[in-house]
Amino acid sequence: MTHPFIVAIPARYASTRLPGKPLLPLAGEPMVAHVVRRAQAAGATQVVVATDDERIAAALGASGATIVMTRAEHSSGSDRLAECAEKLQWPDDAIVVNLQGDEPLAPASGIRAVADAIAQSNAPMATLATPIVHVDELFDPNCVKVVRAADESALYFSRAPP
Repeated sequence: MTHPFIVAIPARYASTRLPGKPLLPLAGEPMVAHVVRRAQAAGATQVVVATDDERIAAALGASGATIVMTRAEHSSGSDRLAECAEKLQWPDDAIVVNLQGDEPLAPASGIRAVADAIAQSNAPMATLATPIVHVDELFDPNCVKVVRAADESALYFSRAPP
């Protein structure tokens, strides 16, 4: 059973590896617009894009997402979403799924699974992970790896091979 949840999407224009990444066209639309649709398809009660750039906000004007303008100096998407949660006054028990703005193919079922994992456990957060199936992924710095304990809790995340 899916519990009510919010999807929050941090979207920063000034990416160090690829500036403007949320606005890169994908099938004729900005990448972040596809991410918003994935969140909506997952059944989120609210989809929020937290950004520090008016170009991203403008590109999502008709998307149905709530746009929250955040400070530019955040060092992580999690920090950006913390500001967003404060501005929107989400209750402490709200289930918030952090969906990265560069995940246009995130499966709706996976987004719901993360929300359900949080609702059904004592964990304050959960992360969707999939097994590495190709050796290329193991050595790809763009592929974040998670090392898990025997109980499947995350020990650490890294872009480096484990």
